[in-house]
Amino acid sequence: MSIPSFIDYILLEKKSSLHTQKAYQSNLEAFQNFLISEGASKDLEEVSYSQIRSWIVALIEKGNSTRTVNRKISVLRSYYRFLTRVGTIERSPLKEHKALKMATQVQLPFSKEEVSQLLNSDHFPDSYTGVLQKTILSLFYYTGIRRSELIELKLLNIDFSAGLMKVLGKRNKERLLPLLPEIKNQLQLFLDCQKRQGIHGEQGLFFTSKEGVKLTDSFVYTTVNDYFSLVSTKTKKSPHVLRHSFATHLLDQGADLNAIKDLLGHSSIAATQHYTHSSMTKIKEVYKNAHPREKKK
Repeated sequence: MSIPSFIDYILLEKKSSLHTQKAYQSNLEAFQNFLISEGASKDLEEVSYSQIRSWIVALIEKGNSTRTVNRKISVLRSYYRFLTRVGTIERSPLKEHKALKMATQVQLPFSKEEVSQLLNSDHFPDSYTGVLQKTILSLFYYTGIRRSELIELKLLNIDFSAGLMKVLGKRNKERLLPLLPEIKNQLQLFLDCQKRQGIHGEQGLFFTSKEGVKLTDSFVYTTVNDYFSLVSTKTKKSPHVLRHSFATHLLDQGADLNAIKDLLGHSSIAATQHYTHSSMTKIKEVYKNAHPREKKK
């Protein structure tokens, strides 16, 4: 059973994204290349757990983080689960494997003041790219969408009159997101700028470069990192941190966790609960002010 058969399976049956498909294929081919470099057969169906362990050791020695190693092994686990399901092998070599333990990391969101300082600033040049970048940052913060969802956003999926935006999330799951007046205005400003410049996006995409082509992951990441470097000293400045900030600030304002789960497109509340760590200071304040024994003091 070849790697392409597995990739077809996750793409067509599991409805995984093109990004996931590429990542899975890259990981499997990297493991295959490791086997060849070790003088072993490149046939993944004949792999033993000891060979996988050797790959884990090699990955760690190359400086890969525990999270990265676990993600790569997770891809292997999915592949062997697929092989057992179709009857190619009887038992996965990773059947008894336990993921490497990771230290708990609380990712710091941007503060409300940092976001406000940036979006209300004159840091953005008066050009198509400047308007594009401000719109990207604004949409991230106002809706909490993922980077891939922003890049793939279609013009026809934005209903300005209803104030709604349809997003295609992981595993092709659609969700509707409300658009507040401020972000609607920013999106319209961007469209007006696009029209003045005579830029026509490819494939009906909402966001395109000044050449009219699809945005790259690196352009979007760099936009967030570079602009937030102007107002924040936090180590990590990425689209995911901005999405994290969206969720954390909603929690700080008392938003329901289930509502935030739906806005983020999470499949379970467990994923959303991660953001409560960043809101613990606010939660403590609410608890202190609301508890009857505290009030009596």
